[in-house]
Amino acid sequence: MKKEFILALDQGTTSSRAILFNKKGEIENIAQKEFTQIFPQSGWVEHDAQEIWSSQLSVLTEVIAKANIKLEAIKAIGITNQRETTVVWNRRTGEPIHNAIVWQDRRTAAYCQSIVEKGLANTIQEKTGLLIDAYFSASKINWIVTHVKGARKLAEKSELAFGTIDSWLVYNLTDGNKHITDVTNASRTLLFNIHTLAWDEELLDIFDIPASMLPTVCDSSEIYGETSTTLGARPIPIAGIAGDQQAALFGQLCTQKGMVKNTYGTGCFLLMNIGKKPVISTHKLVTTVAWKIGKEVNYALEGSIFIGGAVVQWLRDELGIIKKASEVEQLAMSVESTDGVYLVPAFSGLGAPHWNPDARGTLLGLSRGSNDAHIARAALESIAYQTYDILKAMELDSKSKIRELRVDGGATQNSFLMQFQADILKTNVIRPAITETTAMGAAFLAGLAVGFWKDIDQLQSLWQEERTFVADTKKKYQPLLQEWKRATDTVKFWADYK
Repeated sequence: MKKEFILALDQGTTSSRAILFNKKGEIENIAQKEFTQIFPQSGWVEHDAQEIWSSQLSVLTEVIAKANIKLEAIKAIGITNQRETTVVWNRRTGEPIHNAIVWQDRRTAAYCQSIVEKGLANTIQEKTGLLIDAYFSASKINWIVTHVKGARKLAEKSELAFGTIDSWLVYNLTDGNKHITDVTNASRTLLFNIHTLAWDEELLDIFDIPASMLPTVCDSSEIYGETSTTLGARPIPIAGIAGDQQAALFGQLCTQKGMVKNTYGTGCFLLMNIGKKPVISTHKLVTTVAWKIGKEVNYALEGSIFIGGAVVQWLRDELGIIKKASEVEQLAMSVESTDGVYLVPAFSGLGAPHWNPDARGTLLGLSRGSNDAHIARAALESIAYQTYDILKAMELDSKSKIRELRVDGGATQNSFLMQFQADILKTNVIRPAITETTAMGAAFLAGLAVGFWKDIDQLQSLWQEERTFVADTKKKYQPLLQEWKRATDTVKFWADYK
């Protein structure tokens, strides 16, 4: 039987990757390339959009060469991307007019606060499901159009194009023929109405952005166009797009209402499938489009943790109590408890459900006997506690109990952390056999569009668990959770007491 594949392009914050998936949903080959992180001044983060494109093109050709296959074997390309990162380019030349402004960038925080002070927060949240924050794309577009010389005039003459990274990749893959995005990426801009599934004129007015800059919004699974012949003699259909966290939700096959996944990366991103109708959060979470396939739309509640696995890097790089990240599990397990030590890793503020940008990392409960093992254990437990806080907020917003948590990301290899997570949640934590769920989600979406896979039921048969961490219901974790709340309350008090 002739081997056929779906190619997933996974364009992340620090690297571009290309992954080939076969019919069984297995990984055939991977190529990866890091690219430059640019920090012009404190709180600013940029990428060279041309370098992103060249790195993505490089790994695309590399993975095909490594797998030793012809272009004919690739039935479709799926794209997943770092979300909110903003590129503005000249339609005539195809050149970006400024570096891409990355999702982490905080330069527009004061501008966003000025919009909050105009009393527009409720209007914007009702339409977009989002909180007004520099994290999202709208204020970044405004900054580029306002601060790059001549940009406003070009924008008003319809000569500028805006796109998140998915749009930028498709534009280049099609040699400038397609300026599109999908509903998941559009829903992260603060300009997209998640009820009407269209760009919103009132939001464009608020952020002073010309409608002519915006891409056409498409489904998450459809044939958008084909690659240009510059890639090779045979064009390949581009057929699936989703922002990285929505792609991971789909890759974990959380296709039923109430299903939840957590990606344990540098930060943590939790998404809950809330079904066909958006629920606007009253517990400081955001509502986002999960995907749109045909006429069917799924929505999700999302909560972000700024410091997840990064707390282990901090133990290694700043404290020096471990030499390799993999050593933290054994060190943490060398003590039976933290002995009352709590670490709130708010190194860059507290994310959901607190949203306190002034909070800072704090160690509490130290005694004369506290040592590196107690701190290591407290660091790992902090990841689980932060996840607990978001999941409880999700249960309140969705009015449904979480039955299981599907997990992916680097920190899921830490079995101590996964077991502790299951125990404090009193629910099963499931680690899949293939943890490249972000790329897998993009591949699944593309494969569905071209008939590579028949339907979601067939995809369900491909998903396999590697291990289930069963909650130990005999242990009493409520006292620990109360102490964690006391710790976060202390950190917020310190941040607010000025």
